[in-house]
Amino acid sequence: MKKLIPSWIRVPIVFFIIFGTVEYFVDSGDKPAFVEYPIILLFLFLVLLILIAIEAIVSALENIMLQKLDEEARARFLQERQYRFTWFKNTYAKLLGQKPIEEEAEIILDHNYDGIKELDNNLPPWWLYGFYMSIIFAAVYLLKYHVFNGDTQIDELETELAEAKTAIEAYKKTAKDLVDINTVTLLTEAADLNAGKKIFETTCVACHMADGGGGIGPNLTDQNWILGGDIKSVFRTVSEGGRSGKGMIAWKQQLKPLEIAQVASYVLTFQGTTPANPKAPEGDIWVDKNAQTNEN
Repeated sequence: MKKLIPSWIRVPIVFFIIFGTVEYFVDSGDKPAFVEYPIILLFLFLVLLILIAIEAIVSALENIMLQKLDEEARARFLQERQYRFTWFKNTYAKLLGQKPIEEEAEIILDHNYDGIKELDNNLPPWWLYGFYMSIIFAAVYLLKYHVFNGDTQIDELETELAEAKTAIEAYKKTAKDLVDINTVTLLTEAADLNAGKKIFETTCVACHMADGGGGIGPNLTDQNWILGGDIKSVFRTVSEGGRSGKGMIAWKQQLKPLEIAQVASYVLTFQGTTPANPKAPEGDIWVDKNAQTNEN
């Protein structure tokens, strides 16, 4: 039963392969899978215990088999196990760049200090390669950032902030729940207008009448407006309230931004309709300057 890799290396490798596979396939958001789902951690520990138990059983069987071998076979088996790490040892020696003890006579120096001799070993290859790589990196860095003025971390930060700002603005345009006075647009979908109608019938009918003809509040069907007749102006009026002391209360504490946008859009559907008992016009005739600018 030849094992090229000992159990203390093989078991953790298998464990982390299973761990990585679980992390890959389990969707746990930004948190690790074993944090989001603790039962996974218990499962992994169970797997680890099973692996350790298997290794223990295999080792026990190996020892039993070893006892049954004759002296020559046992010696051969032990010798084979002794050289299991030959490849690792050779690789480690190459990385150090040292001569084996048998060949140290080739690099020994003539110095002799009270019987202490010095070997002329070269620098380890891993150290030399790392040093050469650092020189190459320094040259590339010098050319990119000090000769060709490449983007620095500050430039990258400013670019990312600009991209994030653009993404936020784009998201606000599509996220109705985040609507405000700067991003509100006229809603025309039936679902939004129906929601606006329900809000109007609940909160606005007492002052403006069901057909928008006006009562305590002004007429919403004519072209005259006190505080503006475009969607942004109506949104602001509903949100912040009407004229100080005698106007409509501010509804921003009772209504969500989306609800204000819905009821404001519904209010504008009264334009051009004929109420049963229209109230006399108040304010000035509203002219949409933005619409005129677009027409010109």
